[in-house]
Amino acid sequence: MDQSVVRALSAGVNQSGVRNHNERLLLTILQRHGPLPGTDLARIAGLSPQTVSVILRKLENDGLLERGSPVRGKVGKPSVPMGLAADGVMSLGLKIGRRSADLLLIDFHGTIRQQLQITYAYPLPRTVFMFLADGIAKFRAKMRPELFDRLCGIGVAAPFEIWHWAELVGAPAEEFQRWSNIDIAAEVASCTDLPVSLVNDATAGCWAEHVYGRGKEFRDYAYFFVGAFVGGGIVLNNSVYEGQQGNAGALGSLRSIGPQGESLQLIDTASIHLLETMLTKEGRPVADLWVQPQDWTAFTALVDAWIAQTALELAKASLSTCAVIDFEAIVIDGAFPADVRTKLVAQIRMEVDRQDTRGLKVPRIEEGTVGENARAIGAASGPIFQHFLLNTNTGHQRRTTDLAAQFAGVFASLPSQMTPDQAAQQGTKHHTADRSGAKTDRVARRGHDIQQGFPNRGSKCVRDDDAAVEPVRRDPLREPPARDDRDPDNRAPKD
Repeated sequence: MDQSVVRALSAGVNQSGVRNHNERLLLTILQRHGPLPGTDLARIAGLSPQTVSVILRKLENDGLLERGSPVRGKVGKPSVPMGLAADGVMSLGLKIGRRSADLLLIDFHGTIRQQLQITYAYPLPRTVFMFLADGIAKFRAKMRPELFDRLCGIGVAAPFEIWHWAELVGAPAEEFQRWSNIDIAAEVASCTDLPVSLVNDATAGCWAEHVYGRGKEFRDYAYFFVGAFVGGGIVLNNSVYEGQQGNAGALGSLRSIGPQGESLQLIDTASIHLLETMLTKEGRPVADLWVQPQDWTAFTALVDAWIAQTALELAKASLSTCAVIDFEAIVIDGAFPADVRTKLVAQIRMEVDRQDTRGLKVPRIEEGTVGENARAIGAASGPIFQHFLLNTNTGHQRRTTDLAAQFAGVFASLPSQMTPDQAAQQGTKHHTADRSGAKTDRVARRGHDIQQGFPNRGSKCVRDDDAAVEPVRRDPLREPPARDDRDPDNRAPKD
């Protein structure tokens, strides 16, 4: 990707006690920009070269970074770019869809290493969780033991309150209602000892686009994913915003108007299930729409008619979202072939130009790039972010804010003659003494023993609300200021 279009992240912090944040910041910059030498990392992050050098050595020793080929300049020693080690982190992603389920394994680069898929008329709990258990066993049989030990978790992408969609997916209401009594995270935890995170399926697609697609280009944007039903996600200030209940960006629930003037939702007027209905009326098979690789050329006439209707609805929905938040872009992706996506986006742009846009700044309408696997990839990226990367709207950042508030009380009780550095050091001691026992108990209670940033193979899984447990080694409150004992003067080597 052209680096000129990648938006910059916030700067790092050079003070002691924030090593965890700075490690995550450097990893996130490398994820967004690709391999960079230490000097460039220091400039982008706003950190001193010495701080960056120490952190890079530690991350390399942990197996999270790898050295690239030296780049020789006109003068001086060649610079050595550092990049994410593909084998450094592994993660699983499960997507529970209305017509299919996907399980995949991704590495630290977001590359899919293994993938399995099943299709069905409608999803039932037993079918989905048997597929998951069998899939994990198959993945493990094909993985080297050292890579399996690098698994940091499993993310699950599922529709919000899936049991409400029985009529639309054609499932028996009583049988489909079983989902309402199932704790999805708990069921997944029974299949694996990995930490579990749960996210709305459309938001997961937004995560994938944000991390691995064109989301890097925009600061604030809305994301529409057109699957069996349409959904979406929201990015604010370079961060995916999930909301208090994890259902932010429920764009499929935007209001629409039916052909008879009736009040409908966007899912009723701009989803692939409408194309299914059109195909069924003509006696055409619909199963091909959900089997990879997708090829819709056999349905061109019906697809073109569906695109025309869907584009109009998405154009109106796009402008409606911009009436609430001044998005600079609307990103469109979905479970369809790339050529269909291109046609759909072109048609949406035309429909936007035809709408009344008074009082609005018309956003850019852009294609997504991740495609059909976006929801599963986004689900798999969740554990990686929780443990290694930065997103200002995740629980990690909220916890940081909470800890700062606690420190404020500690500082207020310290002698006034203390210097700020002395107070910070004393505050760290007090906080550790007061909370270490509680944290140890909490970690033991949840069975989440993490070493070197990875869950212990014998531990039980945590739920999505337990994901706040951080690896002890990476807790900035338990670490002294960054320093490399191999370099007594703490001087940074030249690139």
